[in-house]
Amino acid sequence: MKLLCLSNGHGEDGIAVRILEELRKLPNAPEIAALPIVGEGGAYTKADIPIIGPVKKMPSGGFIYMDGQQLWKDVRGGLVGLTCAQYRLVRRWFKRGGVVLAVGDIVPLLLAWSSGANYAFVGTAKSEYYVRDESGWLRSRRWEGWSGAVYLPWERWLMGRSRCKAVFPRDSLTASVLRRFSLPVFDLGNPMMDGILPESPEPIFYEKDAEEKEKIRPLKVLLLPGSRSPEAYNNWKLILRAVTNILQEFQGRSVLFLAAIAPTLDIDAFREGLVEWKEENSLPEDAPINDISALVFSRGEGQLVLTQNAYNAGLLASDFAIAMAGTATEQFVGLGKPVITFPGEGPQFIYRFAEAQTRLLGQSVLLVEKPEDTAKTIQGVFAKPDRLQLIAQNGIKRMGTPGAAARIAQCLLEKMKDKE
Repeated sequence: MKLLCLSNGHGEDGIAVRILEELRKLPNAPEIAALPIVGEGGAYTKADIPIIGPVKKMPSGGFIYMDGQQLWKDVRGGLVGLTCAQYRLVRRWFKRGGVVLAVGDIVPLLLAWSSGANYAFVGTAKSEYYVRDESGWLRSRRWEGWSGAVYLPWERWLMGRSRCKAVFPRDSLTASVLRRFSLPVFDLGNPMMDGILPESPEPIFYEKDAEEKEKIRPLKVLLLPGSRSPEAYNNWKLILRAVTNILQEFQGRSVLFLAAIAPTLDIDAFREGLVEWKEENSLPEDAPINDISALVFSRGEGQLVLTQNAYNAGLLASDFAIAMAGTATEQFVGLGKPVITFPGEGPQFIYRFAEAQTRLLGQSVLLVEKPEDTAKTIQGVFAKPDRLQLIAQNGIKRMGTPGAAARIAQCLLEKMKDKE
């Protein structure tokens, strides 16, 4: 069997790679290739998954839904010609006897259907949590569910074709709603949470003085400015305002800020914003990350680390995140931890995106009006231990448990081979 994976975005590429790597481990694994619809598919290249057909980095970075200007930039940048070439390629793939896996939203799903081949769909972009929760419709969003689900009738039509062998929604609530439409739905989890937790976590020992130690240990805050240039650099300026606010309001307690910077970004651009900080020679002895190339700064009782190589360690070690990102925010929430966010100038992380993210992730994401509201929001959460427990439970419910990629890969192979 030959499988072509279609995906449309940096985050979607990463999810697709996790599934494809698990497919490779299975007996009688298919021959695998990829076609990133948006961007150049760096995640596939890094995983040594061959990319077939034309790829191109679009001016919008894939966020054409944010406003019409972004779509027009992509059209002028060659979007129409690129799409036509990709359509011809997937048709040739079908004629050679291949099957298709679509990861993302309606764009790869539509392309998979148009190929003429058997296909499956991993839906990453939509969730019923955008319009409802377990107790019912969100009051302000009932109109978005006019057709009975967050997925629209034409999207469900594509999922319901006989050539669509499996649909993998991102959460259990979405899966339960889609099943009402007699679609081939499998609730196997969200691959976004794979590869974050260590395979052999260290045991936790509770000491008698644990509560006192908790009060004096450094507060650890993860900083997530996003991965898209130049937006991430603008986001960083806003995040530093929140950092200053925390240092002012948490006087008397040391704070460690861990800034996870995407490897594709220029770290010097982030360093330039730290003019009021003193650059140190090495990581503090008790630093929870191991990155000899990290840049370390200090200011009063605060320390700030810029790292491009310790993303997972930062996720695991931090108590809170200040985030203006997509996938990274969801992964932090999935670990059961709270996120504070505020809107930026875009094109991705504008108020509309941030507000939608709060609906997707529920009470785990705290949307504030401006960076200077960050410290009091953190203090408010710390004042209510029960709220922290609810946030932990909510994160696992919304994002699922690790191992989804392997479960999807096994199901995908079975369903595709059953129909050969």
